[in-house]
Amino acid sequence: MDKSVADSPPPKDTYAHDEIQLPTTSKKFSFSSKGNKDGDVALALFSDPDEMMEPVSQEEEQKLVRKIDFLILPLIAVNYAFFYIDKTTLSYAAIFGIREDLNLQGMQYSWLSSIFYFGFLAWAFPTNFLMQRLPLAKYLGVNIFFWGFFLIFQGLVNNFAGLAALRALAGAAEACSDPSFMLITCMWYTRKEQPVKIGIWYLANGVGIALGGLLGYAIGHIRGSLASWRYEFIIIGCLCCLWGIVIAILMPDSPVTAKFLSKREKRIAVERLKSNQTGIENKHLKGYQVKEAFLDIKLYLFFCLGVVGNIPNGGISNFGTIIIKGFGFSTLVTTLMQVPYGAFIALSILTCVLLNNRFDNRRCLFILIFLCPNIAGAFGLRFVAQEHHVGRYICYLLTGPYNAAFVLILSLQIANTAGHTKKVVTNAVLFLGYCTGNIAGPFFYLAEQSPTYELGIWSMIVSHLIEVVIVITFWILMKRENVRRDKLQAEMLAGMGPEERERELARTAYGDLTDRENLNFRYIY
Repeated sequence: MDKSVADSPPPKDTYAHDEIQLPTTSKKFSFSSKGNKDGDVALALFSDPDEMMEPVSQEEEQKLVRKIDFLILPLIAVNYAFFYIDKTTLSYAAIFGIREDLNLQGMQYSWLSSIFYFGFLAWAFPTNFLMQRLPLAKYLGVNIFFWGFFLIFQGLVNNFAGLAALRALAGAAEACSDPSFMLITCMWYTRKEQPVKIGIWYLANGVGIALGGLLGYAIGHIRGSLASWRYEFIIIGCLCCLWGIVIAILMPDSPVTAKFLSKREKRIAVERLKSNQTGIENKHLKGYQVKEAFLDIKLYLFFCLGVVGNIPNGGISNFGTIIIKGFGFSTLVTTLMQVPYGAFIALSILTCVLLNNRFDNRRCLFILIFLCPNIAGAFGLRFVAQEHHVGRYICYLLTGPYNAAFVLILSLQIANTAGHTKKVVTNAVLFLGYCTGNIAGPFFYLAEQSPTYELGIWSMIVSHLIEVVIVITFWILMKRENVRRDKLQAEMLAGMGPEERERELARTAYGDLTDRENLNFRYIY
C-alpha cells in the first residue's frame, strides 16, 4: 500500500461512490467501497455487492453473542487471572522470606516492585504497534508464554540484580496484556455491552487475588529442597507458559478470521457493531491518526487516570500482604486473608457493571460511586488504631472497589476512541499512565513505616481525590461535545429520510475514521 494513503486522512469524497450492499436486521443498506484498502478489515466480508443475507432475527443474534461469550470471555478471564497472580507473586515471596534469602536492603524490594513496570513502560508503544501489525491472538499467546518463562527463572536467581533484570523482561512481555484484552473486547462487542464484558473478564482480577492466596497457602506447605518463594515463581510460571500455548491455539485474531464462526455468523458479528462507529481492525499505521491522538485532550485525561488509578494499586498489590501480616496474623493465615479481599473485589466489579448497564451506561457516575469505599477505607487505614485488627482489616477490604472504577475507565477509553491507529496510541498512553502509577506506588511505602505505611495510605487518598476531579472534567467535556455535534448534525441531516440516514451510518461505520472525523460518533460518559 502506498505510504501516502496510510499517513493522511481520507479525502472528503473517499466513500462517495462504488456502493456495496450490507445486511441489516430490518432492511438493506449500502456504503461505499472506494478506498477499501484503507478501510477496516471487516470490509472483506462484504466484498461482493450481489451477495445478500436473509434478515437477522434478534434470537439469532443473541445465540451468536452467547457463542462468542463462551469462547472469548473465558479465555480472557483466565488470562487476566494469571496476569494478576503473576504480579502478586513478589508479594507472597516477601512473606515467604525472599527479602531475607536475597539480603534485600533498604528500598530494593520497592525497586523490584517497580522495575517490572519499567519493562512494561519501555515496551508499551512497540507492543501496541506490533499488535496492530501482527495476528493479535498469536502475538498475545507468545507473550504469555514468555512472561511465564521469565517468571520461572525468577525462582532460580540468587541476587537482586538477576531478579531485577528478569522482572523488567517479564514486565515487557506483559505490556500487551491489558491493551490486547481491550482491543479484543472492542472487536466483538457493542459499546453498550463493553462495560459488562470487560467487567466479566476483569472479575478475574478478584479471582486472581483469591486464587493467588489459595496457591500461596498451598505452596507454603511444600517441604522440598527449595525455599517456598522459589516454588511460588516456578509453579505459577509453568502454568503461565501452558496458558500461552492455549491462547495461541484457541483465541481467534478477529471476527473476520474466526474459525469457530460460519461466514454468515462472521458477517452478523461484524454488522452488529456498526452502531459503534469504531470499526473492527485496520493493519495500516496512519500517521495522521497518531497526530490526532496527541492533539486530543482525552488522551491526556486517560493518561492521568491511568496514573492516579494505579498509584494505589502499585502499593496494595505489593504491600497488601505485609499490611495484613501487621494485623497480627501468621504467614500462612495472611495468605488466606487475601481470599475475602479478592472475593470482595470480584463482587464489587460485578455489581458496578450490572448497575451501570441497568441505568443506561452512566459510567462517570458509577466510577465516582465506586471510588467512595476506597477513600473511606484508606482514611480508615490511616486513622483507625493499630490494635483494632478487625476494623483495620475491614478498612483494607474497602480499598478493593477501585478495581470496579478502573473497569469503567477502561470501557470509557475503548468506547470513546475511533480509528484503529488512534485506538492503539490512546491504549498505549493509558497504559503508560498505568505503568507510571504502578512504578510510583511502592515508593510511598517506606520500610521504616512498616506495617502501617502512613505515607503509602496518604498516597491512596490523594490519588483517589484527584481521580474524582478528572472524571468530572471528562464528564463535562464529553457531554458538551455531544451537544455540539447534535446541533451540527441536525442541520446537515435535516433533509434526509430514514433510508439516507441509515446509509450515512453504514458509510462511516467501517471507514476506519477517527471519532473527530466521524460526525455520526457520539461520546459515552
